[in-house]
Amino acid sequence: MRRAWLVIAVVAVVIAGAGAFWFLRRDRGPGDAARDYVAAWTRGDYTAMRALTDGAPADFEKRLKQTHDDMAASKQTYTLASTGEESASYEAAFTLAGNRTWSYTGVLPFAKSDGKWRVTWSPDVLYPGLKDGQRLRASRAWPDRAPVQAKDGSDLAGPGSAGQIAGTVAPATAEAAAKLGAPYKKGDPAGADGLQHQYERRLAGTPALAVQIVDDGGKVVKTLQRFGGKDGTPLRTTIDARAQAAASRALSGVEKNASLVAIRPSTGEIVAIANKPGGYNRALMGTYPPGSTFKVVTAAALVAGGMSASTPVACPATVSIGGRTFKNSEFEQFGTVPLREAFAHSCNTTFAKLAVDKLGAKRLAQVAEQFGFNAPIIGGLPAVRAAFPATADDTALAAAAFGQGEVLTSPLNMAAVAAAAASGTWRSPRVVDASLVSKAVDANGRRPEPPHPLEPAVKRALHSLMPAVVSEGTARGVSFPAGTAGKTGTAEFGSGENPPTHAWFIGYRGDLAFAVIIEDGGTGAEAAAPVAAAFLRAAT
Repeated sequence: MRRAWLVIAVVAVVIAGAGAFWFLRRDRGPGDAARDYVAAWTRGDYTAMRALTDGAPADFEKRLKQTHDDMAASKQTYTLASTGEESASYEAAFTLAGNRTWSYTGVLPFAKSDGKWRVTWSPDVLYPGLKDGQRLRASRAWPDRAPVQAKDGSDLAGPGSAGQIAGTVAPATAEAAAKLGAPYKKGDPAGADGLQHQYERRLAGTPALAVQIVDDGGKVVKTLQRFGGKDGTPLRTTIDARAQAAASRALSGVEKNASLVAIRPSTGEIVAIANKPGGYNRALMGTYPPGSTFKVVTAAALVAGGMSASTPVACPATVSIGGRTFKNSEFEQFGTVPLREAFAHSCNTTFAKLAVDKLGAKRLAQVAEQFGFNAPIIGGLPAVRAAFPATADDTALAAAAFGQGEVLTSPLNMAAVAAAAASGTWRSPRVVDASLVSKAVDANGRRPEPPHPLEPAVKRALHSLMPAVVSEGTARGVSFPAGTAGKTGTAEFGSGENPPTHAWFIGYRGDLAFAVIIEDGGTGAEAAAPVAAAFLRAAT
């Protein structure tokens, strides 16, 4: 009897097990297929969607991609809402321009073929009521673009350097539109350069939107929802209209490539940027050896080390350092003179020898960095950083001390050096409000440098050294307005026994600092200083 009960129990277990296997393997309806379908739709895998669609048209993938592109959404999601025995519903959500959301509920009808559940194709799978030859589209209407303005609120536009700062607006290329992201498409107006490019989204505003059903020709069949737009926000710059006009006029008679940059020393605001010719913003992006204008930095380091404007120094015609002979312009020599006079007459030999004997490479590099060298310039427009690389030996250090060798800078960087000399504090220059750049970073994640106060003795010394250049030194023959201080620079580039030179002049007058460069212009005193004087007479 016990054996009979055992057989019955075994049979019962086998039957129960078979029932469990049948239950696990039974068809649970279209739910799994529906989940796979909306997941593939969200990630844009149209090939996977086709495999789950019964009767998909030949242009299935094209239709889906066109809907994706025409909606110009930064995000599209499809979520399974519910499933029934032969259909499922889904929620579609589109994040459109300005973070505006449009959503709808759609239906996925299912049928079973070859033992698998698939979506039964019809156009209204994509949107309820959609017919063949129709598609969804989010049309855009851009508002009037906000202006780029000078500090006084006037428009900063038109031909010339002011227009170069503001930049231009042009139809976006496919590459530019892709980089900008939604809602931009190829052909949309977008900033091509200058501040128009840097502050595109601020100036362009938010387009008005209309989600529509359109036919193959783009004609509107039905408007499903409208969203209002938002005007762009004007960009007020630090450019002073008078100073900008003066800078442009000062360069008007120059026949070679040239730039002029002016800065407000008390704030770091850029008040003028002029380039001749236009096109390339060499004022901010050009890199040049600074020549003797770098002696402002070397002199600051010497004073910080204990010297003063009256300290006697030697200014021979030549000096040999590390096997190389350094010379003054025209082999001038002044014997033993105060540092003030050596600076005023731009004695290369003085600064080359003192850099090696008194400073050393590490100390000069430290002071150069106090004047903004090797620091990112994040001021609203792309700008190169001034470079003071490590020097390999005494010969390289001697050359660097008067702005040759591997030292490279831009007119903007040198205007900031002059501004630091004027105010006693180096400030990172900017062309827009401080709030717009304070949290910005460069490609390496570095933010703008905070202000660097100079030692009081350094400021006092520079206020003695730089005026002497104008009153009795290399620029004494130029008719500068009273109160002008500066430094000439004649920077060699290229090769040969007598290489060509860029002409520099940097300086300040009151709360206005500036830098002028004329490429291949000869000497700073002859070519750049008169341009600076013309600028100051018109701007102050």
